[in-house]
Amino acid sequence: MNERQGRAVKLSTKGRYGIKAMVDLALEYESGNTVSIATLAHSQNISEAYLERQIVSLKKAGLVESARGVFGGYRLTRSPEFINVGEILRALEGKTTIVDCVDGSVMKSCDNACSCSARPLWLKLQARIDDVLNSTTLQDMAEDYDAQIKFINSKKGDTGNASLS
Repeated sequence: MNERQGRAVKLSTKGRYGIKAMVDLALEYESGNTVSIATLAHSQNISEAYLERQIVSLKKAGLVESARGVFGGYRLTRSPEFINVGEILRALEGKTTIVDCVDGSVMKSCDNACSCSARPLWLKLQARIDDVLNSTTLQDMAEDYDAQIKFINSKKGDTGNASLS
């Protein structure tokens, strides 16, 4: 068996945990509350130090801001309806291309880009991925997550909403 068989194209933990942290912050946006790194890390069952590195990247990208003090923590810099998933992933992962030849700046270095029989497929696939990432807002994700939690809780007999509180 080829060592690459069975591997999936997937996001790193940086992207996965960063998106989940942003959804947690979106859930708290309307309240105006900040969320501590400890609370965010606990909700995802990951180390505070690891999540802090992702938050720093999100802060550098202008997506989150911090507040100091006893009630300090992090909050979104703008409404979740104005932050898309593509922005978040680019802040955390860098490029979101599935293969190098679909990135315009890299194509110049690929000798086979013009004659590659698979490149049209990669371009179509990348366009669809970009469309989903850039059209899905943090608000969409928060609403979907809240609906998911309500559904799960309805099966358990609980009626709570998704919240970090």
